[in-house]
Amino acid sequence: MIYTVTFNPSIDYIMFTDGFELKGLNRATSTYKFAGGKGINVSRVLKTLGVSSTALGFAGGFPGAFITQTLEKSHIKTDFIKVDEDTRINVKLKSGDETEINAPGPSITEDQFQALLNQIKQTTNEDTVIVAGSVPKSIPSDAYAQIAEITQQTGAKLVVDAEKDLVNTVLKYKPLFIKPNKDELEEMFDMTVENDQDVVKYGREILKEGAQSVIISLGGDGAIYIDNERSIKAQNPKGTVINTVGSGDSTVAGMVAGLESGLTLEESFRQAVASGTATAFTEDLATKEGIEKIKSQVTVTLLDGE
Repeated sequence: MIYTVTFNPSIDYIMFTDGFELKGLNRATSTYKFAGGKGINVSRVLKTLGVSSTALGFAGGFPGAFITQTLEKSHIKTDFIKVDEDTRINVKLKSGDETEINAPGPSITEDQFQALLNQIKQTTNEDTVIVAGSVPKSIPSDAYAQIAEITQQTGAKLVVDAEKDLVNTVLKYKPLFIKPNKDELEEMFDMTVENDQDVVKYGREILKEGAQSVIISLGGDGAIYIDNERSIKAQNPKGTVINTVGSGDSTVAGMVAGLESGLTLEESFRQAVASGTATAFTEDLATKEGIEKIKSQVTVTLLDGE
């Protein structure tokens, strides 16, 4: 089984407007409500690709109930730890430019956090745990490391998509792969990426610290996969970017779904980039049709290795 962990899920309330006037009355031309959070996004795209998962994390109040019901209506399993305060609602304003207001989220007690860790302790070497997104202040700052240590003990494969400080805490536990973007790679090593060779060079530095592989997303220029044997670049087709929210999560889902379904490494990576691109080209997360259409246009090039 694949488990996705979202520490701080949300309802993402997206509003589209024709222009935006600060301090004035603005009217939305359309609005959407989605079950949000990076791990939840991964579960949704996994389902789109025909791969089952169970969404873990914390949920409370009517927003938590909305998220649970929304996922279950989509036939996605959930096993959220119930919390006392309301799950957060994030506002995404799209008026040509994107403006986001993210709420802090509920407080998580020590008992509730331990309940989540106990769920992870039930995994086996046949499972994959995907941990993504930020950690609320009420959760221990080493939450990622605690989960990584547990998966090392149970044998479950670990996939991590998070900011620099969280990623650094798990590398010694040898995650299956991590997925920084180019900006995050630059921040990790305090440098500027000038070309693909820079990406590969510093990606391999991450491998030296323990990760089994790394996928570095390059936005409109695709992504590069790196392990100890090879580096591969996938170039996505050009198109109109409508929504960047969830694109990275979709990339993770596409890769995991491919590996879980028995695709080759190259085809899994092609699907990963197609999934991230398809999400960027639509208002919500990628559809199966959108992924398949873009997948046929993704070019994959071996940069080095075999």
